[in-house]
Amino acid sequence: MPRGIAPVRRSICEVSCAYAERASRLSDAVVWTRQAVRPGEREVVAVLPDGCMDLLWTEGRILVAGPDTRVYRPGPGAGGPWAGVRFFPGTAPALLRVPAHTLRDRRVDLTDLLPGASTRRAIERVDAAPDPASALEDLALRLAADAGPADPLPRAVVTSLTAGRSVTATAASVGLGSRQLHRRSLAAFGYGPKTLGRILRLQRALALARTGVSFAETAALAGFADQPHLAREARELAGTSLTGLVAR
Repeated sequence: MPRGIAPVRRSICEVSCAYAERASRLSDAVVWTRQAVRPGEREVVAVLPDGCMDLLWTEGRILVAGPDTRVYRPGPGAGGPWAGVRFFPGTAPALLRVPAHTLRDRRVDLTDLLPGASTRRAIERVDAAPDPASALEDLALRLAADAGPADPLPRAVVTSLTAGRSVTATAASVGLGSRQLHRRSLAAFGYGPKTLGRILRLQRALALARTGVSFAETAALAGFADQPHLAREARELAGTSLTGLVAR
């Protein structure tokens, strides 16, 4: 996973879900898989906000997971198997030719975004592939090639916010005013830089806490005012306690 900026693990399974991920051939993206729920097995998967968008495959469908502002729990009929490509924050909209804010907190069929015979054939190829995850990765690589050179702004914004800089300082570092940065962030990330900063900060905290760092030290290192502030953010963004998140 790219240098600690994007989350190490987006999906938290409350019952073992045979989840695996690997680095993608697409720059700073991740390929992940989740096996189908077995008959009689009850599984609940919580997907935490992380600033990313995903290309998702399940048999017969390819979907786009937009940027989340709150924890996402798949509904009935989402047992899988699943494969996905998780893009570096802010990079997917250029590949999919859609502003991120139009997909915020949504899962949308790729055929609704990129209609046409080529998209339908792409779904058929992934369905028929012996390794759907690799075939989905191939599709992501083709979309990236068609999109051309990447805009450097999203990476610069993520790097600045991850370093703990304020929105004002981040705007100055990329040569934009605060209002311009907000507009550009809506298109790239799905929400403004303040929300993105909160999400990235919580992800930093989770990464620290899962290595055994105390919650008080985690709060200080990740840029929270104090431990109660960290606990409130975990509740608001992840829908559960920090203790529960780390335990999973």
